[in-house]
Amino acid sequence: MTATDQASPTRAPRPGAVYFIGRAVLRPLFWVLYRPRIVGRENIPAHGPVLLASNHLSALDTVIIPTSAARPVQFLIKASFFTGSGVLGRFRRWFFTSIGGVPVHRATGRDARAALDAGSSILRAGSVFAVFPEGTRSRDGMLHDGHGGAAWMARDTGAVIVPVGLIGTGTTTPLSHLLGRPRLEVRFGEALDLADLEGVPDGRARREITERMMAAIAGLSGQERSGSVNATSRG
Repeated sequence: MTATDQASPTRAPRPGAVYFIGRAVLRPLFWVLYRPRIVGRENIPAHGPVLLASNHLSALDTVIIPTSAARPVQFLIKASFFTGSGVLGRFRRWFFTSIGGVPVHRATGRDARAALDAGSSILRAGSVFAVFPEGTRSRDGMLHDGHGGAAWMARDTGAVIVPVGLIGTGTTTPLSHLLGRPRLEVRFGEALDLADLEGVPDGRARREITERMMAAIAGLSGQERSGSVNATSRG
């Protein structure tokens, strides 16, 4: 029996009105600023749990993916944004909770498992959850090896995995397209076919899912693969 068959102990955060108002404002704004080229949006299933697995080049990625997808998208967000005292601390906590953010600590063990459980709860609720399997953004432009958390959530919930390739988010500047420079691109790939992994032991299946995921992301983003984990995501 998998965790999909069991009651989830973690309540799934859901986006509130702030998310939808913000997205309605940002979509036309981003179109003016970046004129992004969006490919394969139809590859995101209209219903059911979907795990978007993307490369990560800049802070812009956590905004450009939700504004490009047809369905609401939730993310892991640094736990520090949910803490703090005073008016600013309370505002940040309210804002990131309102958009359905999931706090995550840069740690292993109990904190990391709590983040995975929170992500799984979102997927079990039939929503779309986005992750960066590399762990943090690539500072050298290469695509680094993925961690196993994304595969664990997909295996745990039965969510459809849609790879995402982001191009230019780390280098494109606002209005640069008006100067004839390359446009920012968001490429949603076809859902991964994992039917052949039914019955495969969990450890081996997760490694294979992670490899297929990163290969698909590389194909979409055009990045060279480094063959190692991102050094800044260790620890």
